[in-house]
Amino acid sequence: MLEVGQRAPAFELQDQHGETVSLSEFDGQYVVLYFYPKAKTRGCSIEARGFRDHHAAFRDRDAVVVGVSADPVEELAEFAEEETLPFRLLSDPDGEVGAAYDSYGEVEFRGETRESPFRNTYVVRTDGTIGAVYEDVTPEGHAEELLAKIDELRG
Repeated sequence: MLEVGQRAPAFELQDQHGETVSLSEFDGQYVVLYFYPKAKTRGCSIEARGFRDHHAAFRDRDAVVVGVSADPVEELAEFAEEETLPFRLLSDPDGEVGAAYDSYGEVEFRGETRESPFRNTYVVRTDGTIGAVYEDVTPEGHAEELLAKIDELRG
């Protein structure tokens, strides 16, 4: 895992609208960068809804939420529409950004080993460094946990 204080790896990925998004777009803001295994699955939907339901609270803290999975842009668009998600979902089909954030690799699922994003979250500070790391996240209550962490980081 990346450690608190390290510079967050730069990236450019397409969002659910096919637009290119880079980490540098969010300079001066807190970024909740959350990696999740698969759109439209139970745990990922619960996690996304938590961020959706607390979107205004993140905005009030000058924080943006960005989700990253290996799903294609089209699936992300469907997921965002079905769940009315007001934040960006990024497609990382080769897992390159996930790997840079130690959030992509082999997982065992139903007796098979495959490559997949891990359910990890990073809070990137306004200066582009890692402010918090959450590994193997539990989707329920995660948004609230992150709001509390951002409050702590803001002092």
